Amino acid sequence: MQPPRAPAFFDDPVGSYAGAPDDEEEPEASSADDEGTGSVDAESESAEPGNATSAFQYSADLSDAELQRLWKEDLASLGTISVGFADQGRLINATRMPQDEAWVCQRPELAFGARETVDALMAAFRAVHKQFPTSAPARLNHIGGREGGYLKPHRSHQSGRDADIGFFYKGDLAPGPHARREKLIDPVRNWGLLRALATETDVQVILVDRGIQNVLRAYAIDAGEDREFVDGLFLGGHKALIQHARHHKDHFHVRFYAPRSQELGRRIQPLLALRPEQNLMMHKVRRGETLGHIARATGSTVALIQKANHLRGTFLRLGQQLRVPLRGPCTRCPLPPAVVVPPRRVPVMPASVVAASG
Repeated sequence: MQPPRAPAFFDDPVGSYAGAPDDEEEPEASSADDEGTGSVDAESESAEPGNATSAFQYSADLSDAELQRLWKEDLASLGTISVGFADQGRLINATRMPQDEAWVCQRPELAFGARETVDALMAAFRAVHKQFPTSAPARLNHIGGREGGYLKPHRSHQSGRDADIGFFYKGDLAPGPHARREKLIDPVRNWGLLRALATETDVQVILVDRGIQNVLRAYAIDAGEDREFVDGLFLGGHKALIQHARHHKDHFHVRFYAPRSQELGRRIQPLLALRPEQNLMMHKVRRGETLGHIARATGSTVALIQKANHLRGTFLRLGQQLRVPLRGPCTRCPLPPAVVVPPRRVPVMPASVVAASG
């Protein structure tokens, strides 16, 4: 049973969902003001090729033989598997974000992710709820579909590691479509959320407009937070945890590490052909390509591609992500690099006691 209808606060539309062209929620860098967004978002384009022989850090309990046995005989026992990249991937055995008093899932049908992503979101939201028990709950917009893959209008959100989180606003009042949100956000609770994500989860990057960043960074410093800790989150270019992205003026886009799920995704790639229903690769449509061309290049068929993507015809869009069923081993699947989760960023000095908002 779904929870009762939430108040108007939760009707705040996310502008990039309603009005942005396809694949432009996370655009390529096009000016100095957007430096850094391209490499962060285009994960499959910026990552170095993976090495299949790399040591396994996060699934060492499974030998190759045991992994192959479970893949063939008991797939559910492996838990979530994040295949490929955030912008070119899919999910197996997805975990669904539950509802809770600390948060609300605005699109429950798009609240599927890797197990680590769901655990991280719950930990961060509960930390904020504990600090602000009378606050309206956090708002979770999109994670991804049950099987991952392309989710309109996003470029990423494909492998269960991305989540969009709405802002907390002063008085919990939804702003108008053209409002200056940096003037309306509640810096106390939004900083509390960012702090929880940075210190209590394995977050890879947080994307949000620079105007919002400026407000939250100034608040954190004024509130007595450790300056080195704060600057480490907001400053540092490509090394910063919180980075600028256009079309992110009304939500935080958070990407998590999902080490076990990602590592299992790397390890099962050579085993895909052992389960025909999972023997898929993701293909991004390029200029001039047709279904017939893609089918010939991948060893698939037009009929199989149409069925896997629920296509009634043969029309394709430039940049469209297709699930391509394979009839043999995947020889073109991109192999992500080995997962290495860095230490969490924590302040050198204890945080100041911050009064609850309102």
